[in-house]
Amino acid sequence: MFAVMGGVTACQEQASELEKPPAVVQVEAATLDAYAPALRLTGEIRARVESVLSFRVAGRITERLVNVGDHVTADQILAKLDPQQQEATVSAAEAAVRSAEAVMREATSTFQRQKALIAQGFTTRRDHDQAEENFRTAQASLMDARAQLGTARDRLSDTVLRAGVAGIITARNAEVGEVVQEAQSVFSIAQDGPRDAVFNVNEAAFTQELADPAVALTLVSDPTVTTTGAVREISPTVDRASGTVRVKVDISQPPAEMTLGAAVVGSVRHRSRERVVISWGALSNGTGGPAVWTVDPGTKMVSQKPIAIESYKAGKVVVREGLQPGEVVVASGTQFLRPRQVVAFAEGNVR
Repeated sequence: MFAVMGGVTACQEQASELEKPPAVVQVEAATLDAYAPALRLTGEIRARVESVLSFRVAGRITERLVNVGDHVTADQILAKLDPQQQEATVSAAEAAVRSAEAVMREATSTFQRQKALIAQGFTTRRDHDQAEENFRTAQASLMDARAQLGTARDRLSDTVLRAGVAGIITARNAEVGEVVQEAQSVFSIAQDGPRDAVFNVNEAAFTQELADPAVALTLVSDPTVTTTGAVREISPTVDRASGTVRVKVDISQPPAEMTLGAAVVGSVRHRSRERVVISWGALSNGTGGPAVWTVDPGTKMVSQKPIAIESYKAGKVVVREGLQPGEVVVASGTQFLRPRQVVAFAEGNVR
C-alpha cells in the first residue's frame, strides 16, 4: 500500500513540474565587434644617463658642498676628503725627485768629463763605461721619481670630488665625518640631456601588436601637459617579483613641466581585431570560472558554457574564446537557471 502511495506521489510531482510555466528570461545574441584595447600605465621621468660618483682614494670626508636636487656643473666641487696623508706622500715624492736630480747632475758631470778624457786618451775604457752606466741609472731613477711625484699629486687631487658632468644630484650616500673607501658611492647624478619615461609593463602586453608605435604621455599633476615618445629600450629580462618588463620611452621634446621624477601616464592602442561581445548581465559563475548560459533556439533548453574573458568594457564583456557569434545567451536571470531547463523569451527578444 505504501509503495503504491509513493508511486502516486512521485507521479504527482512530475506532473506538477511539467505543468510549471517555463522561466521567462532576457536573451541576446553574441555579436562580433571590432576591439582595439588601449593600454595605460603610470611611469616616471628619468634621465637617459645616470652616473654614480665616488672618490678614487680612501679617506674621511671633511666637506660636503651639495644636496640632493641641486643642479651642478661639470667642474663643480661636490665634496672633499682630509688630504693630510696625500700631502705627506707628495712631500716625500718631491724630496725623492730633488735627491734624484742631485744624483743626476753629478752623474752627468762625471760622464761628460769621462767622454772628454777618453777622446784625448787620458782615461780607460772601463772608467768611461762605468760613468756612462751611472749616468743611465741616475737618469732612470729621476724619471721614476718624477712619475711617483705625478702619481702622488694625482692622488692629492683625487681628494676633491668634482661632478665631471652637468646634471642634478639625485642621491647622497655619505656625510661629513664618514670614512669612505675607494669607488664607494657618494653621489648619484642624473646628467643633463635626453629624458626617458620609464614604465613597468606586464609581459602579456607584448603579445599584442600596436596600432601606432607612438606613445602618448600625459603629466599626472597637470593633464594639460602632454607630449609623445617612442619606445627606445625594452628590458630582455622579466622582473621575478612583479612579472613586469621595464620599458624606456624616448621623449624627443620634453615639456619643461616634465621634470626628473615627475609621474606621467603613457597610453598606446593595440591593433583592432574582432572579438565576441556580450553584456555584463550574461556573465555567470561556472564550476571552473566564468561562464554563460546558452539557449538552443529550437528546444529553448539552456546549458552552461565556460568562456575565457579578454577584457571588460563599459557594460560589455569581451570574450576571447568559448563563444561563437550568433549564439543566443541569457542576458538576465541566470541565477535561477539549471542545466536542460526550458525557458521562454521575454517579449521583444530574439527568436
